[in-house]
Amino acid sequence: MAKLHIRKNDTVIVLAGDDKGKSGKVLKVNVDKQTAIVEGCRFVSKCAKPSAKNPQGGILKQEAPIHISNLSLVDPKSGKPTRVSLKHEGKNVVRIAKKSGEEIK
Repeated sequence: MAKLHIRKNDTVIVLAGDDKGKSGKVLKVNVDKQTAIVEGCRFVSKCAKPSAKNPQGGILKQEAPIHISNLSLVDPKSGKPTRVSLKHEGKNVVRIAKKSGEEIK
């Protein structure tokens, strides 16, 4: 199983596709498929049957997964896309932004 440089609750920028340039918070990460769902990006229409939760049914808009190769982490200092390096501090592993050298929390 591969490790990913993007985690839940990270702020990312979309690098490719229809939503290129948009940024948002990561809601969910699928490690097996290497995809992430980003808040406010890549909306798709989904047909829903009437249910107790949604008695009207109809067409719903919801976010769809984006491959992590099309996402880049936002630098906490400058707010621009950055690559990530890993720094080992004893047993802890800390993610560092390549552009500013700041720790990503």
